[in-house]
Amino acid sequence: MKKPKLLIIVLFQNLKDAEPYYARTPAPPLPGILLAGMTPSIVDVEVVHEMVRPIPYDTDADFIAVSFMDYLAPHAYEVAGRFREQGKVVVGGGKFASTFPDEVDPHFDSILVGEAQGVWPHMVHDLVSGTLRKRYEGEQVPALANIPPPRYDLVEGKFTVPIVTEASRGCPHPCTYCQLNIRRLAHRTRPIPDVIRDLTHTNGLPWFKRKMAMILDNNLGGDLKYAKSLLREIAKLKFWAIGTQFSVECLRDDDFVDALAEAGCRMAFIGMESLNTASLLGVQKRQNRVDEYKVAFDKLHRRGILTFTGLMFALEEDTVEYYEQLPQRLEEVGTCVILPSISIPIYGTPWYRRVVDEGRILDTDISHYEGDHVVFRHPTLSPEQIHSAYRRVNMVFYAWTNIVKRLWRFLLKQERTESLPAFLFKLALISFIYLKLSIFQRHHAQERVFPQMQTIANRPIDACEDVITEVQGMPI
Repeated sequence: MKKPKLLIIVLFQNLKDAEPYYARTPAPPLPGILLAGMTPSIVDVEVVHEMVRPIPYDTDADFIAVSFMDYLAPHAYEVAGRFREQGKVVVGGGKFASTFPDEVDPHFDSILVGEAQGVWPHMVHDLVSGTLRKRYEGEQVPALANIPPPRYDLVEGKFTVPIVTEASRGCPHPCTYCQLNIRRLAHRTRPIPDVIRDLTHTNGLPWFKRKMAMILDNNLGGDLKYAKSLLREIAKLKFWAIGTQFSVECLRDDDFVDALAEAGCRMAFIGMESLNTASLLGVQKRQNRVDEYKVAFDKLHRRGILTFTGLMFALEEDTVEYYEQLPQRLEEVGTCVILPSISIPIYGTPWYRRVVDEGRILDTDISHYEGDHVVFRHPTLSPEQIHSAYRRVNMVFYAWTNIVKRLWRFLLKQERTESLPAFLFKLALISFIYLKLSIFQRHHAQERVFPQMQTIANRPIDACEDVITEVQGMPI
């Protein structure tokens, strides 16, 4: 008999988009292919990343699984509704569904609350047998051993780097804007052999797509002893390039930098967030020291590792004077690529509770809580000033002349420790990664964010009473 089919959809689009927007991003998110790897063989599986292709509402799949983040909740409800109208059984999951299950529950036939390992296979068996329950809950702090490898063979060909995995979950830092701190779990690590198995479970991929990988941890350096041991094992795999993410204080450990370089790390995402010490302290990001940025970044650059750094606008202590100096200060610290975003008090975080309690929410449409909109009243800055700073910094930083200058400066810093052909190949690969990241960020700002920047008129506090009442009654 023909197996029933399960379609796993990882959402990306914003419900309010007038036209589809597809991200020029090099790697897929992990949840969809990780869930596919956990799926028992009683169903056929397809994974759709809305990041690169539209949702196939005409699918022949019997069951639909939707993974989504907080700002995509309205869109997820719309997607689930359309499939349920066709008679499809639709299940939902992800961080938002796990944090606010009572909100999400009515929109799906069933939801998965918590981490999927150990629960998802039972859910699939119940789907097939017709005994699906309304809600499935994982363990409070589930173990991370023996999680099946992701299904890289299901990743769309548009992604340059299909090999993505995780070595740890969580982060030890208490940053008040971070979704991880809605309900904190301990930082946990996976067995190193399991991570290595993931990185080598690449049957079916073209040979050149087996040579690069992304480790999508929230903070690989949350346990530095573990991270260094893992990186030494990854070094044996001889990747052309890996990318990873960690907090900036990890770079005080020179052995960690050495391990990154030996593993073939070519891109490190770092939550720099601000060059204003007061703004960092305001969100309890005490691990960052602005005066260390330049030295820390130079350590990576000399070893052939690009710095891709988060940069948040509209933190509470930001000022007009800080924004005026920001383009020059970014030049001085020397980061290669920035990921700019307008800071948002993410639904349910400690910072969100504070802003709500102070009656400063301006926009209650959760689909706007993605980092491209001003959604709260800043203590000193107007939305126009925040938008103007965002636009100016992006236009200066991502001017073509500045993109080329940064690449040239980076290449001149490189220390040659390999043969000439290997060195030239490394330079070409670094240049490709750098340009890929820079073009994506330039495109996102100019094509996605700038056109939708609208002045948000100040609203009276009573316009926010509905969301204040709603949030205060939640078990956050």
